[in-house]
Amino acid sequence: MRTAVVGHVEWVEFGRVDAVPRAGAIAHATDAWEVPGGGGSVAAVQLARLSGACTFYTALGDDPRGTWARAELARLGLQVEGAARDEPTRRAIVFVDDAGERTITTLGERLEPSSADPLLWHALGEVDAAFVTAGDPSAVREARRARVLVATTRVLDLLDESAVPLDAVVGSARDPAERYEPGRLVPPPGLVVLTEGRLGGRWETADGRRGRFDAVEPPGPIVDTYGAGDSFAGGLTYALGAGMEVEEAVALAARCGAWCVAGRGPYGNQLNADDLD
Repeated sequence: MRTAVVGHVEWVEFGRVDAVPRAGAIAHATDAWEVPGGGGSVAAVQLARLSGACTFYTALGDDPRGTWARAELARLGLQVEGAARDEPTRRAIVFVDDAGERTITTLGERLEPSSADPLLWHALGEVDAAFVTAGDPSAVREARRARVLVATTRVLDLLDESAVPLDAVVGSARDPAERYEPGRLVPPPGLVVLTEGRLGGRWETADGRRGRFDAVEPPGPIVDTYGAGDSFAGGLTYALGAGMEVEEAVALAARCGAWCVAGRGPYGNQLNADDLD
């Protein structure tokens, strides 16, 4: 199965703290690490671990962090189709507290791919399932070459402007930036999936079918919630591309999100193809 992501990456610096510091306070991290993150890269690595390979269409700054991100994403199994930008690669600072909850601050502008970039856009015509987190409207239209196209609700204005039919959109019912109201996109997506944290989530199809799904118990203690939603989205994209029915697809996606929180960082414990047996 061939998969792809059209989206963004940022260089993420993590610090584990007892609690997020209050205004004016100083927190001392007991553990610290750095990896490329962001919704595009996390979903892409999850797709690679389920499908065996994933092509990541993105943009990277012409700076050390861009070089580090490209190398690390390749090490994680991605084919990186990354356009170079003169701007610096966006950074993010993430506090992870004792409960595993993450608090994120981004630094700099998000870099996004465009169809004008000399990337292997034509190869998307051979892709079974693609996921979109960032780009310009023309990049979303290129992504529509894939047999199944899923997008995050974080970029509804972009999806509006591109006006492509989507097989699914996925977001969070609890995050105002990710909510989806019926009729928001024209044409309407074939499936809307909204997560609700430990309550699971809900879904609705364009033909009026709807349902709920349960959260999945993590395979171990909650370590770090960063990347759980993006791993869910990657799992959903894989499942729909594999031809699963909605109920089976959201169950697999929920499992991907649950596995992610049991690991350090977004890639420490993502679900692998071997776990599906």
